[in-house]
Amino acid sequence: MYFLPIPEKYYQLTDEELEERIRAAKNELGDRLVILGHHYQRDEIIQFADFRGDSFKLSQLAAERADAEYIVFCGVHFMAESADILSQPNQKVVLPDLKAGCHMADMAEIDAVEECWDELEEIAPGAATPITYMNSAANLKAFVGENDGAVCTSSNAAAVLEWAFDKAERALFFPDEHLGRNTGWAMGIPLDEMTVWDPRLPLGGNTPEQIERSRIVLWKGNCPVHQLFTVKQIQRMREMFEDIHILVHPEVRHEALREADLYGSTAYIVKTIEEAEPGSKWAIGTELHLVNRLAKEHPDKTIVSVDPNMCLCTTMNRIDPPHLSWVLDNLLEDRVVNQITVDPAVAEWALTALNRMLSIV
Repeated sequence: MYFLPIPEKYYQLTDEELEERIRAAKNELGDRLVILGHHYQRDEIIQFADFRGDSFKLSQLAAERADAEYIVFCGVHFMAESADILSQPNQKVVLPDLKAGCHMADMAEIDAVEECWDELEEIAPGAATPITYMNSAANLKAFVGENDGAVCTSSNAAAVLEWAFDKAERALFFPDEHLGRNTGWAMGIPLDEMTVWDPRLPLGGNTPEQIERSRIVLWKGNCPVHQLFTVKQIQRMREMFEDIHILVHPEVRHEALREADLYGSTAYIVKTIEEAEPGSKWAIGTELHLVNRLAKEHPDKTIVSVDPNMCLCTTMNRIDPPHLSWVLDNLLEDRVVNQITVDPAVAEWALTALNRMLSIV
């Protein structure tokens, strides 16, 4: 992938100058432009978003805006790919910084997944259904589409897994082992019937017998932010705040999820806080930008991070006002920089997998 450098002049502008330029460009582009802001984006970016939400919902909203010639996705690479897959032929998807990737998505590469699939087929032909989390590259979505599998989100993972079990005795779930394990456990699947596949090891580090008795084969992958939340941090929150509610994302480690009071997708977290009683106290285990934004938007509640010293999502944080201003300035000149395009053959199978998901839930 070729990374077109952003001119240095954009980093010499003040915050006020950048805001003025972005707003002016957005106003001039009008209905030709839609800006999408993922929940984990910094406030300096979210303020310009026409829609904010999780990745799949944003892609759907953009596709519905057929009059928008340009979709600027302030998120990470796999999100922009999904937007391109779902978008209209006349729409162009732009990612302000092409280096905004996703560590979790990068943990499952197509060659390694295909090798895993071939080995599983040798052990038990036709005995597995592939399921990929939305947080994966387009070629992995295409892989599951071509192999009679489906995509899932953190909201509908249980429903998609139930569908998978109706088709085969086990599921191959990637790239996030924690979401897969937590979902399987919530469905009543014993932990010893879920085995982890480490692509660096022969047969994923398993014996054929372990594979044969498994219900879910979990790819060894994770969100580096969510997996850092711990039981000790949750216990510390309970010591610091009386009557605090612990709410975490299902990408956290299993032991942390079991220590929490509630867990759910980003949309579930936002909805839970919006509907919570005034005066209630919440410690949330998800990306810090969202936690801080919820605290600002709900001053009648106590809202803190499970880990106040947590690291930000470094790749999501690459989207900044200079990059946004730069891509918009180019669009004003009818130049599209940092366009994200998915190969039509890949997009067709990926859309098949996405449509299967939508038919399930």
